[in-house]
Amino acid sequence: MTESITNQDIKPGMLVYFRHRQWVVLPSNDKDIVQLKPIGGSDAEATAVYRPLQLPSDSMYKAEFQYPEKKDLADFQSAKILYNAAKLSFRNACGPFRCMGKLSFRPRSYQVVPLVMALKQKVVRLLIADDVGVGKTIEALMILKELIERGEIERFTIICLPHLCEQWQKELKDKLDIDAEIIRSSTIASLERKLQGDISVFKHYPYQVISIDYIKLKDKLGRREMFMNDCPELVIVDEVHTCARPAGKGDQLRYDLLKEVSSRPDRHIVLLTATPHSGKDEEFQSLIGLLNPEFAEYNISGMDENKRKKLARHFVQRKRENLKRWRKHSEEQNPFPERDSKEIRYSLSEEYLSLYNGILDFARGLSTQTGKKIKNTSPIKYWAALALLRGAMSSPAAGLSMLKNRKNKLSEEIQEDEEDFYFRSTLFDKELNRDDSLTTNAINEYEVQEKNDDFLEILTQRAEELCNYPSDNKLSKAISVLSDWTKGVQEIVDGVKQKVVYHPIVFCKYIQTAKYIGEKLKDYFGNKVQVVVATSELADEQRRDLIDSIHPDKPRILVATDCLSEGINLQELFNAVLHYDLPWNPNRIEQRDGRVDRFGQESPRIKTFILLGENNDVDKIVWDVLIKKIYEIRNSIGVNISIGDDDSSVMEGLIKKLITGEEEASNKQLSLFADDHITNVIEQMRRKAENIRSIFAHEAVSAEEIENELKEVDDAIGDISSVESFVTSSIIALRGTCTPIYARKTNREDGIQSYKQGYRIDLTNLPTHLQSMLPKNGKNITICFESPTPAGLVYVGRNHKFVEQLCQFMLSLAIDMNKNSAYPRVARSAVVLTQKVKTRTTLIQFRVRNVIREIGSKREVIAEEVFLWGYEGSHADSRILSEDESKQLLFEVESEENMSQESQENEFDYEQQRFSSKAEAFKEVAQQRADHLVEAHGRFRSLVGGKSYETVIPVLPPDILGVYIFKPVATPLF
Repeated sequence: MTESITNQDIKPGMLVYFRHRQWVVLPSNDKDIVQLKPIGGSDAEATAVYRPLQLPSDSMYKAEFQYPEKKDLADFQSAKILYNAAKLSFRNACGPFRCMGKLSFRPRSYQVVPLVMALKQKVVRLLIADDVGVGKTIEALMILKELIERGEIERFTIICLPHLCEQWQKELKDKLDIDAEIIRSSTIASLERKLQGDISVFKHYPYQVISIDYIKLKDKLGRREMFMNDCPELVIVDEVHTCARPAGKGDQLRYDLLKEVSSRPDRHIVLLTATPHSGKDEEFQSLIGLLNPEFAEYNISGMDENKRKKLARHFVQRKRENLKRWRKHSEEQNPFPERDSKEIRYSLSEEYLSLYNGILDFARGLSTQTGKKIKNTSPIKYWAALALLRGAMSSPAAGLSMLKNRKNKLSEEIQEDEEDFYFRSTLFDKELNRDDSLTTNAINEYEVQEKNDDFLEILTQRAEELCNYPSDNKLSKAISVLSDWTKGVQEIVDGVKQKVVYHPIVFCKYIQTAKYIGEKLKDYFGNKVQVVVATSELADEQRRDLIDSIHPDKPRILVATDCLSEGINLQELFNAVLHYDLPWNPNRIEQRDGRVDRFGQESPRIKTFILLGENNDVDKIVWDVLIKKIYEIRNSIGVNISIGDDDSSVMEGLIKKLITGEEEASNKQLSLFADDHITNVIEQMRRKAENIRSIFAHEAVSAEEIENELKEVDDAIGDISSVESFVTSSIIALRGTCTPIYARKTNREDGIQSYKQGYRIDLTNLPTHLQSMLPKNGKNITICFESPTPAGLVYVGRNHKFVEQLCQFMLSLAIDMNKNSAYPRVARSAVVLTQKVKTRTTLIQFRVRNVIREIGSKREVIAEEVFLWGYEGSHADSRILSEDESKQLLFEVESEENMSQESQENEFDYEQQRFSSKAEAFKEVAQQRADHLVEAHGRFRSLVGGKSYETVIPVLPPDILGVYIFKPVATPLF
């Protein structure tokens, strides 16, 4: 053993021997503290040594990684396991993106664009407004992890709507292996009990997911003040459009909170929304003003070039159409399903039409009468009429609920302008998170004259009869569609007709309608189909538990109100949407469809159908005058139009005329009344949307450059195929079972059928610590290496605990092999007879460590990679193999003849004697890899700017993991 080393001799990246184990020295900011990680170990095993208190018996020695020896000879097929185990164990991979080695998913190239934008900024201020389902969560998580790995932040908080807290917590754990705490009313008591002293939860827990409605209030508990005092360095806000400064006297507390958060100029802020522009420039300006107060003054429609460029550095918005153009410059396949949209028309039965006409007559009377607290000039008199009419057309149950509760009243203290804001928001679907029961009681807001009581009783009886009447044509049409979907629809796939099963979500507006549909569907389908109903009557946790209880291998239908229409990921269980109630705002349709039409949808095709009443004038007006036109624009240019309060006034005017009877003509005449006006309005909105998209889509960012960087990352740390090959071959080598399973699937690009592959595994014979890393201890479960993962399969990515532990175990079978081990050795050396070579050829697996230093900073990073290198012959001027030739030898060669153990040892002894003459060549290999890394960082600087790197220093000599000798098979003389 050499002499112990001093602090001055310890350098990042070097190997040391300490406490009977080899370690890699990590960078440290304190000269008295040595940061160590076991060689081949995980980040969780990293430790620190405080040298001033170190005992003499704990001396630290310089170490060298031992060359392979003839005792390491084993089956060459396991050499691939060693190569992948080393590669997949890396977390600090070579390459400019620090986070990639610690992600449990492989991002699409377009999802890297926001990360590139963030890295161009000293303080990250970014609004990501990509289309519904594109992957904003993944984009935000990459930024978060990159800032952590670069040492820019130590703490973060994600602020979201209450019902999205668990989803964010799960995404952080599944994709980044980060355990975050949920902070809201239902968890705060439990979290505070764990605290010691006077510290707040916002200071104690570094990783937080917080309900915005918990911290928005300035109350006597001081929760908002505590949050602001201890607010982390990074704040991510999800569904930020719900926090825009409202035009009316609505809830401004959310906006005020974010305004205060953004007031600190050194705080990183990432805002997420699919609908940044609701149609009102003022609300959009309030959001971009959170990035920079200057932006709040920008005239969106009239920005000059300098302002456009300045805003574009902080704002990215891409629609599906942008990504289609992006993929023309990328090799990636379309990650989104094909959308089959259709209107399903039905006619009201005579009985239902009688109820409709009766309510219409009553509504006209209600809208013109003078209540005790409403002036004749008040617009609110229309809202009660509209609510009643809309509820009755939703379902008999919703209409019945309104009529039965007609005598209930809200507080007399409600101000008229507040009522007006409330009804406009709920009736015209402006507020996506309003409770789904609010407007069912709209009729209860107003006094009803006594002379109408008899008429209301008649209407109530009609609605009650219809609840049990078999000829609810709307329900019958829905059941017909749902029955076809769950049984299987005959469709042409790759030129072949086959049955495709769909699992739908039925969206409706009201709780009463959802319950009504749920009961009817359960009666109709019985036990053949799972039918579950989710409304706002259930708490957020109960809705999540309800969805988690759905069996992924059985036909299923989810009936839901719009409490599930925003932010919730449902693509793993469902692949179709039926809009039972037609929303009066196109944004709501897109939000509903986005629950299944999103990144991660396994079905190549999804269905989104809308039920439309043919003899229902309200549906016809909303569809023909507004939504149909906006659909035409989306199908034409790929842009979704958002409707603002000013624009929707056209629709309000039309429906008022229908209610009041001012326009006695037919629906066709009503449509013509405003056709020119609304066409002009929509055209203006289309031009504005296209203008914003052209500025902020960032299509100028090179797809090829990002794709090339991702491919280098794949090569350095292992891609999906590397994980699959390593896990399956290791399980078999450890005497487990691993059987491929197949599921029929169609390629979205060209219709060619392929097979989605998973594996049914049993780890009974594997070490117990490996079994414990998987559900059911790995016994008879089905795993998948693709993300997104099909329902019912367990996702196993490169950062999964099972893969991490399996890597360490297989490395130990190669490097720290115990002679009494119950498992076969993993080959660090092998001699192979094969026809793949014409002359003696040697292949070497190197593990290279590089120290990367930033200019103007003491920060250093240790980056690792595995590299294959080889040569032909036995002379000093041997031909060096290319990287592709080396990989071909490792992955394609198989032993074609047996060699005795003695012959193998003699061949290996001969090669070992030549190693001393190759020592300089080995160092040259390491230097070449360091130079390549310098080039990669140069490309990175040209892509994102930012900090420069002083140098990349290879740690010499490189570790030699494996040496493999290939000899040609002797050709018979006769």
